Amino acid sequence: MDYSVLLFYKYVSFNNPEDFKETHLNFCLNNNIKGRVFIAYEGINGTVSGTIEDIENYKTHLTSHKEFSDIVFKQDKADSHTFKKMHVRVKNEIVNSGLGDVDFSIEGKRLKPEMLKQFYEENKDFVIIDARNTYESEIGRFKNALTPDLETFRDWKNIISEIEDYKNKTVVTYCTGGIRCEKASAYLVENGFQDVYQLDGGIVSYTKKFPDTFWEGSIFVFDERRIVEPNTRQEIKHIAKCYYCGEPSSYYINCHNYDCNKLMVSCHKCKVENDYCCSENCRKSANKRKEYHG
Repeated sequence: MDYSVLLFYKYVSFNNPEDFKETHLNFCLNNNIKGRVFIAYEGINGTVSGTIEDIENYKTHLTSHKEFSDIVFKQDKADSHTFKKMHVRVKNEIVNSGLGDVDFSIEGKRLKPEMLKQFYEENKDFVIIDARNTYESEIGRFKNALTPDLETFRDWKNIISEIEDYKNKTVVTYCTGGIRCEKASAYLVENGFQDVYQLDGGIVSYTKKFPDTFWEGSIFVFDERRIVEPNTRQEIKHIAKCYYCGEPSSYYINCHNYDCNKLMVSCHKCKVENDYCCSENCRKSANKRKEYHG
């Protein structure tokens, strides 16, 4: 059976998140949809999985709400459900930013994937900045991108001082699907940046159209797949290094010692040989995970 993964978001004024939560959760449970949906007064953010037929029904259901009638979906193939459960939660923000009431009327201009590719090909003088967490940019990023030290997106407000020199340059922000770079771009404009763009549809949209070009490495995703590998060219397929042997890899594991839980990149061979642990002490721990990922 063929499955799909659906990624979507929209910043829009939404008046009844609590009512939506209950009805939407019931629809998902009754139609075998699994994943995570966050709803807030500022909009919606979700990733869900299901059979192709169930996902098509879900899209019809979601777009029946007038606020989401023109929502843009990013859809990918999957071998099975990429989530184990379904959660619909009411949040203060659809992505935690701590940026306050951002003025989306002055957000960065939307840059289509075709135009970003053209920027690179024509050697345009621009700065491209990753709005994702550092562990995401470690395994994949655009060529020559600035990758600020972001433990979470809430750290975005702290990087303004680091990039002050680019206020009068062309700046492009990007993230996985567009939700973070849209808010990040508006915040830059609010803080005096003159020529700001956001990558429309994010990395997912760009790499579907233009794999093996200017995206280097893999894409971290927040479901059971963990990563997506858009490239086939070996020199840009993996850009991170295995924690143990240093060979190119993109695969994250957490140390199986619960008391450690260190996040690290590992090749398959090394994670098995090291019992999914970062050190000899952790391998000897009695407090280890029982479940092993492939």
